[in-house]
This record gives sequence, C-alpha cells and structure tokens, in this order.
Amino acid sequence: MENRKQLVERLRAVGLRPTLQRIALGELLFSKGDRHLCAEDLHAEARAALVPVSLATVYNTLNQFKAAGLLREIAIEGDRSYFDTNTSNHYHFFDDEKHELMDIEIGDLTVTGLPEAPEGKVIDRIDVIVRLRDA
Repeated sequence: MENRKQLVERLRAVGLRPTLQRIALGELLFSKGDRHLCAEDLHAEARAALVPVSLATVYNTLNQFKAAGLLREIAIEGDRSYFDTNTSNHYHFFDDEKHELMDIEIGDLTVTGLPEAPEGKVIDRIDVIVRLRDA
C-alpha cells in the first residue's frame, strides 16, 4: 500500500507525469494490495469515489501503467482483460461464473517440459490460467 507521495514518486520513476487523474486512479489501484481489475471495474470504483474520469481515460491510464511496468495485463477472453497490480511472475485461477481472477500461490504449480525458444529469443514469462466452474 502506498501513500500519495510514494505514488507520485513511483509514477515519476517510470517516466509518467503524475497528473491528477493518474494519481486518483493509481490510489484506487494500489492502495488495497494486490488486485485484479478490468477497466470497467476501476471506472465504477472511480465514479463511486467521485473521481471525474471517462472510461476511455481509465483504459488509457491502465495501458500507460502497463507499458511502464506498473501493471500486468491478463487476457481472459478476446474482449476481456484484467490488470494485475502484482507484476511478479505468477499464475492465476479464473472463476468463469463470477468472472473473478485469483492468484495461485507460488509453489502450488510447476511448469515442466518447456520447448526451447526460437533462435535469438528467450522466454520472458509463462502465463497459466486455470479456469474454474461450480461443481
């Protein structure tokens, strides 16, 4: 969890100007620990907190934060992405009924048998999404 001053410093450190909208959305994103949010969820939180931002601004800000390394994007469906405040290499459960993304504890999953990367390439990360449904 960060206070406003830490957030401003964090934005500057990654080359983003700390505008009022970036600060307000950053506070909503980063003040509650590790989270998974889609743009619509963050927009609803911003509206509830009386932060005057459009959905387009929320999308732009999330993509700027992602490009700066502050967020990780997890694409679940072709038209549905979640943004993860935990940028470490980790895996996820996805509850199809609740549309909820959850972290899998480190060490609970091992990926083996990876192919070699093509010449001139290295594996950057591995995304694993385990889909859940009600029993």
